[in-house]
Amino acid sequence: MKQIEETVSHALAQLCKTHRYQIDSALRSALGLRAGQEMVLLQLLADDGITQSQLVERLCVEPPTVTKMIRRMEEQGFVERSADTSDARVMRVFLTERGRTAQAAMEQCWLAVEDRATRGLSAEERATLRYLLLRVRHNLEADAASNDQEPACCSPCS
Repeated sequence: MKQIEETVSHALAQLCKTHRYQIDSALRSALGLRAGQEMVLLQLLADDGITQSQLVERLCVEPPTVTKMIRRMEEQGFVERSADTSDARVMRVFLTERGRTAQAAMEQCWLAVEDRATRGLSAEERATLRYLLLRVRHNLEADAASNDQEPACCSPCS
């Protein structure tokens, strides 16, 4: 029997932990953001003014997590909240100018970590690695769907 430490799943879990730490460090240094908050900005860059409920759904996190993230990002000047014009119970989240201009620095952080993570890999090896990781993700999502479980992640594989 394989030891847990020898499994692909263990290596993947350790990789995720290290990657998140690297992204968190880069984002904090460049923008003062915490890992995960850039995902809020990415959603708003694609669809500014979405509701907090939509963010919960798109990011696959619990409502209190989004509330806390938005509050912190609002304090830092990246986003602002405002009640929906037709339903005051619904809060919409909008990028501020600072939030809009953070995109370039965010992308630079991700690319720098990507370069470090894939140093020494050829373009073909990078493409293969990405393909294999997406396949593993798809397998887990398909398995969860067939067992009526929550998906491993809400966004489709691409």
